Amino acid sequence: MNENNTLYIVVPCYKEQEVLPETSRRLKEKVLALRAQGKISDKSRIMFVNDGSSDNTWPIISRLHEQEPDIFSGVNLSRNRGHQNALLAGLLTAVNYADMIISMDADLQDDINAVDAMVDHYHEGYEVVYGVRSKRDTDTFFKRFTAEGFYKVMKALGVDIVFNHADYRLMSRRAVEGLAQFGEVNLFLRGIVPQIGYKWTTVTYERAERFAGESKYPLKKMLAFAADGITSFSVKPIRMVFSLGVIVFLVSLVMLVYALIAKLTGHTSAGWTSLMGSIWLIGGIQLLSLGVVGEYVGKIYKETKHRPRFIIESVLNK
Repeated sequence: MNENNTLYIVVPCYKEQEVLPETSRRLKEKVLALRAQGKISDKSRIMFVNDGSSDNTWPIISRLHEQEPDIFSGVNLSRNRGHQNALLAGLLTAVNYADMIISMDADLQDDINAVDAMVDHYHEGYEVVYGVRSKRDTDTFFKRFTAEGFYKVMKALGVDIVFNHADYRLMSRRAVEGLAQFGEVNLFLRGIVPQIGYKWTTVTYERAERFAGESKYPLKKMLAFAADGITSFSVKPIRMVFSLGVIVFLVSLVMLVYALIAKLTGHTSAGWTSLMGSIWLIGGIQLLSLGVVGEYVGKIYKETKHRPRFIIESVLNK
């Protein structure tokens, strides 16, 4: 048996009391099956990370650990810090005990059976294994269109990102230790992980419907998450603003020449529509440009504070 085969499955949880009993049952079956096959060690665990939930999520996690400490462990954050920070907290805690770490959501939309292929690839020498959706038939047209459009936009902006991959992945200890060296506050892990390098591959799976509870990513949060991803990894929007400014400046020079010619030839009766249109267009471009620049300034403001990305209140791990 490979000595470096301790697996930790890190599962961020925010108000997941409805789904946790079923999630824990299915994950337990998977870990026990992998242990029986000799693919992972008996030290392998399922680590639930409570992201400041106000419901019974943490009491459920605590009870699971008390009943079966050789299967379940838990991390309790001092307050809600968001999915990405909770996931990072779990990864950086689990790396102290594990040789390989799989991250997945608690809602059972990620196919648990893909864990087998991920572990097999790890034993083949891969340091990162990305879970990639094979299709999006369960999504609405709007969700499918916006999600695929997001990945295409990220690629167009020069961001190294795996298409149709979220946060379902396996990382070796060395890969997580590399991730720990990224000190940025604005976390977008699916963009950071590819920058680590190391040998990687993918595993495809079909994403299921959410087992229970409600999605923690409504449209507003999804848009904010997309904006974070774009502004955290690409300066092309800033360059586009600069290019747009140059174009508007050149157009203004042409209009200045036109106005002088019209003045000299006596055709000075400018139309109200063209005047108002120009004012609104230039004003809109200016506000849009300020907004883009402001987004980057805001990111810089957060980074310079060097505030902790998360604070762990307690860890249950035996």
